[in-house]
Amino acid sequence: MQAVILAAGRGTRMVELTGEVPKPMLPVGGRPLLEYKLDAMPDEIDEVVLVIGYQGAVVRKHFGGRYGNKRIQYVEQRELNGTAGALWSARPLLHDRFLVMMGDDIYAKEDVAACMAKTEGWVLLVQQLSEMHRAGSVQLDAEGGITGIIESNSEDGSRQGAGVASANLFVLDTRLFFSPMVPKHAGSLEFGLPQTALTAARAQGIPFEPVFTDKWIQITAPKDLVIAEETLKNQAKKG
Repeated sequence: MQAVILAAGRGTRMVELTGEVPKPMLPVGGRPLLEYKLDAMPDEIDEVVLVIGYQGAVVRKHFGGRYGNKRIQYVEQRELNGTAGALWSARPLLHDRFLVMMGDDIYAKEDVAACMAKTEGWVLLVQQLSEMHRAGSVQLDAEGGITGIIESNSEDGSRQGAGVASANLFVLDTRLFFSPMVPKHAGSLEFGLPQTALTAARAQGIPFEPVFTDKWIQITAPKDLVIAEETLKNQAKKG
């Protein structure tokens, strides 16, 4: 099975740290963020497509063509037009069912396995948050299916209050590419993968279900790198 990691962005809210490396290569616990994604993948994943852009040579030099038993291929996202645009860059290399991860956030191995264990339809990893901040808000119906994914379009991107947040980890398949890309929100120049996947699922009658976690570590600002390191240490102690 294939996996795609979207790692093309610089990280505009972390610009003081990304002068020479892309955001997905920033260190946590002495290791780049991208390594945590690769380590969270089960053996079933035998090929990884890394979508690179800003400072992509840094990623290529570090990982080369393999990581453990996984082959690595690279695709450059020439136009930074959102997460759906990033995945569309990898379209020629993809077949059948595949996993999609963001290049910065950290995911638990058991959550990746739980998402991949669902063999019917498409899957999105979600987490209940007491404060949503910049996370996409996932709306569910009475049966637990995903009915909406709303991105904040406020000036600072923040949102107050509790909700179910998209962790932006997906299990999809190539039927996604039968439908057009969808903007993150009205007037946006970026195409959002959550919105595109939901629209495609509706149009094609594909079940789109959440898998809940409490282990997603979101990286949006420099302080999150410190929080992530402490969180991982605490999880290791409990484990």
